[in-house]
Amino acid sequence: MDLSNKTVALTGATGGIGLPLCREILKRNANLILVDRNREKSLNLRENLLKEFPTTTISHITADLSDFKSVKEATQKLIQSNIDFFIHNAGAYCIPRNITENGYDNVFHINFVSPYYMIKKLIPTVKNNNGRFIVTGSIAHRYSKTDMSDFDFRTRKKASLVYGNSKRFLMLSLYKLFEDEQELLSVVHPGITFTGITNHYPKVIFALIKKPMKIIFMKPDKACLSTVMGIEKYTPYCTWIGPRVFDIWGKPKLTKLKFCEQEINDIYNKAEEVFYAENKEYKAVSF
Repeated sequence: MDLSNKTVALTGATGGIGLPLCREILKRNANLILVDRNREKSLNLRENLLKEFPTTTISHITADLSDFKSVKEATQKLIQSNIDFFIHNAGAYCIPRNITENGYDNVFHINFVSPYYMIKKLIPTVKNNNGRFIVTGSIAHRYSKTDMSDFDFRTRKKASLVYGNSKRFLMLSLYKLFEDEQELLSVVHPGITFTGITNHYPKVIFALIKKPMKIIFMKPDKACLSTVMGIEKYTPYCTWIGPRVFDIWGKPKLTKLKFCEQEINDIYNKAEEVFYAENKEYKAVSF
């Protein structure tokens, strides 16, 4: 797919599969906006990419997904940039836990509250430009069940459950949000790959498993291909694009997922409630 004269915004460009994903986007002749928390890292990445792709246009927007003021400012800049595609690749797994300024668990805020806000605010721009939202899900969404009495899992301690719950919220809320405009959304997942998100183990254990993990799991340049496919193809309701072998290895393919419709509605209603709390000009929608 040729992306000449198209602008692609990418969150999480400086970590994980970010670098190979940037290269795949630039190979397709797109203009690229790096949306990252660490401005210095992002500008260093921009400098290195320009050496490899000297004729392209690469810019940076700072966005700390745990800070809602930063998220709102970044979103407004993305609207002004008139982007065509928005790729949400950033995420937080095993990090020190706290409650954010607007009252949510920080992992939940980073992985769900902020991206849902950004995507919903960007819909008119992306829709007008015949673009798409490409959103990274995770097989970790299977690790936990929704609990509306503790919807952001602030009382849970296990990182995989907290992360999985936030990804489940993001995926299911977006399926419902785009149910009538499915061509605007592609939910993707890279499978399991060796990135910074895997180094949360104790140092001794990580030293032992580091090399085997690099051998067993797909390399980032292969894992990012699910996201690349998401640029070209949308995902129908409750489907995603990911590795074809046990959702871990291999070339990407489209797979149907099974969810309870009531849970989807419950999560979407909570998503709208959270969004409305930060945007008084919007009215929450219930089913």
